[in-house]
Amino acid sequence: MRPQLYVFAKRGDMGTAKTRLARDIGPVHALRHYRAMTARVLRKVNDPRWDTTLYVTPARVVGTVPAWDGFAQRPQPTGSLSPRLDAVFTEARGPVLVIGTDCPQVDARDVAAALKALRSHRFVFGPAEDGGFWLMGAQAPLRPGFFDGVRWSSAHTLADVTERAGGGVALLRTLEDVDDGPSLRRVLARR
Repeated sequence: MRPQLYVFAKRGDMGTAKTRLARDIGPVHALRHYRAMTARVLRKVNDPRWDTTLYVTPARVVGTVPAWDGFAQRPQPTGSLSPRLDAVFTEARGPVLVIGTDCPQVDARDVAAALKALRSHRFVFGPAEDGGFWLMGAQAPLRPGFFDGVRWSSAHTLADVTERAGGGVALLRTLEDVDDGPSLRRVLARR
């Protein structure tokens, strides 16, 4: 089966995208950074070696965002991150990767490294500085409910998910998610 890359994407609207970042730098600048990060990630990870699908929220915007033209799009189910990831990893078959748009450093080399890791491991993660992850990959399908009980958006997120994996985990390089003003400043300083 061809490898699948799902990019979780949210239509960037004022007041709904990057709300923690908006508290630090204002909603206009947060929206501008969110749209720029999304465009950068999509440009850098799109590659003919795998199929890239945008996993879009809200569902009603599938096919309506001009910046996403040319990408396959699928609506995300409602709810927390657990059911959204569950839908991807229980329905897909073969090597499946998921990323968000919060980590502008990710590129096609990272995706290729993750797919290579999945040749000898059941799971692969790109750890984030904050205790979460910027990429998750698995040899799908996973059992339903795999993500139940994960403490999302916390320093425990990666540990919770790798514990459920029960071994067979490869780790990629550690990157920084842009969630707030300090993380944005750190990412911009590293460029």
